[in-house]
Amino acid sequence: MTRHNVTICPSGFTYTSGARTFLAGTYSEFGYYKDSTGYHDLPQQTLTVAPPSGPPADPTQGKTLTWDEEFNQPIAYGTRWVGTTTSAYQYGTHNPNDDKLDWLAQSAVTVANGVATFTAQPSSHVLENGKQAWTTGLLTTEGSSEGFQVRTDDYIETRVQMPSGIGAWPALWSWRNGDNEIDKYEYHPDNPNLLELTNHVQASQDYYTNAAGVAPGDWVVIGTHYGATSVDWYVNGVKVFSDGTGVGASWSAYLILNLSVEAGTYHPGPQNSTPITSAADYVRVYR
Repeated sequence: MTRHNVTICPSGFTYTSGARTFLAGTYSEFGYYKDSTGYHDLPQQTLTVAPPSGPPADPTQGKTLTWDEEFNQPIAYGTRWVGTTTSAYQYGTHNPNDDKLDWLAQSAVTVANGVATFTAQPSSHVLENGKQAWTTGLLTTEGSSEGFQVRTDDYIETRVQMPSGIGAWPALWSWRNGDNEIDKYEYHPDNPNLLELTNHVQASQDYYTNAAGVAPGDWVVIGTHYGATSVDWYVNGVKVFSDGTGVGASWSAYLILNLSVEAGTYHPGPQNSTPITSAADYVRVYR
């Protein structure tokens, strides 16, 4: 629609006469009316949708805890996890073409008091692009004897501590056959209150920002329901994003929990040689 040489909907619009549901948030409304003299713009209006009243829906309802890692024991390498290589990295142990300084080492993940701590620090390795690598930790179910995969309709939840070191890039995500990636969350301390929630299978993303619930040093509970027609994300028990695209009926993928280190292209890299840490309390899958 064009009015006063300003194109409001350059790609067209879809008319829907039925009821629509909006996620909680603030929206801008634009309207107009027509009379005998032509079209007239109405003042812009703001529509605020409040969160639903009452307790939030429980995404585990009707499901059973199928697989979990509580980090109460030493990492079960070989059986449950692999920590030295992943097919998601071009060279198995490292992946410089993805703006990462990572060089994987099992020693970079330690467990104590029910928490797994991932520590990244400068390494003696030099990457193919000439940059100094950082030794860091990654846990994947790919290649383990269990070979656990999440699949359509699973709900996964983790409790993680946001790192404070600039250059930190922690994430819980999925990978199989060079794709099938769902980023349950990614975090960069230079955007201290923001979580990146991304469905790479059906191309959708949300930048969830909450200064009261996401900040360096904060422990945050993040959940994801891998629906066939919509992937839903939960933060601290509240649904914050539904992508309306989903993963399809037969999707499945291995889990990856890791701390990457930024090389500086999209976010700042490490400012000095001080080790960078992130932590995870648990990973639980309900089916």
